[in-house]
Amino acid sequence: MDSRSTEDYVDARNIGRAVVTVISEGILPWPPDYQAPEVEWRAEVPEADENGVVPLGALIVHIQTPEASIIVDPGFDDPDSDWQQRYAKQSPGLTRTAGMAAALASIGVSPEEVAYVLITHTHSDHYCGVTQDRDGGTTLRFPNARHYVGRGDWEGALDREQADSDLSQRIGLVEQAGLLVMVDEETEVAPGVAIIPAPGESPGHCIVRLRSEGETFYYVGDLYHHACEVAHPDWSPSNRDQAANIRSRESLAEEAVPADSTIVFTHESFPGWGKIERSALGADHRWAPNRA
Repeated sequence: MDSRSTEDYVDARNIGRAVVTVISEGILPWPPDYQAPEVEWRAEVPEADENGVVPLGALIVHIQTPEASIIVDPGFDDPDSDWQQRYAKQSPGLTRTAGMAAALASIGVSPEEVAYVLITHTHSDHYCGVTQDRDGGTTLRFPNARHYVGRGDWEGALDREQADSDLSQRIGLVEQAGLLVMVDEETEVAPGVAIIPAPGESPGHCIVRLRSEGETFYYVGDLYHHACEVAHPDWSPSNRDQAANIRSRESLAEEAVPADSTIVFTHESFPGWGKIERSALGADHRWAPNRA
């Protein structure tokens, strides 16, 4: 477990009357495998090593509104969990911070008071923290929360039929508790907070929007993996639905740019805050980090 100060992995900002806290769970090595020539994407991803591996952030978010405590993408299980040991073998070079539980404790949030858990999609690095390994078993981390996930990522998932899969053991436990909610369309889960389908990364991929007192914030999961994809909306990993991804990215930009929205995507470097801006040419977009 990482012993650094929480300043190294927890950062909060006010969005209207809400408080959004970004939590870094670590650094995740990733080979882009873009549907684009390597020479082109390497020119815009200078941090890629000689093997084409890029160190990505692993950011999750807590939203505190006057009405509700909300977790978006509960990410990994705890750094000292059995799950972490298994996952680390699949992801050589993965490094962890103290993790979500420690971060929530540092801001005074108990798992029992979380009312909603919003899952952008069911890739393991985005949802496995819904449960925790305890005494050789697995229990719900947020026992009083309704958990929202895109229908296409649950009902259409082959992993559901595999008893030993993360999806079956973790989201399955949520379903057994009667706490799983399917998302088919834009759904307001609490005043000012909506989960919105944005397929492409996965069939049921969603994004989350917060509106409060004239300010707008989006957490967009893996709608983008790296900032270069904002300027190149046609750059997606080869096994994603590129056409759907482009449509979802364009839809976000159409809404987020005029509203001057603050945005966080999962794999940006901590603390991850930024905006999508129009380029000098006017038609295209670019990612503008805002780390102040």
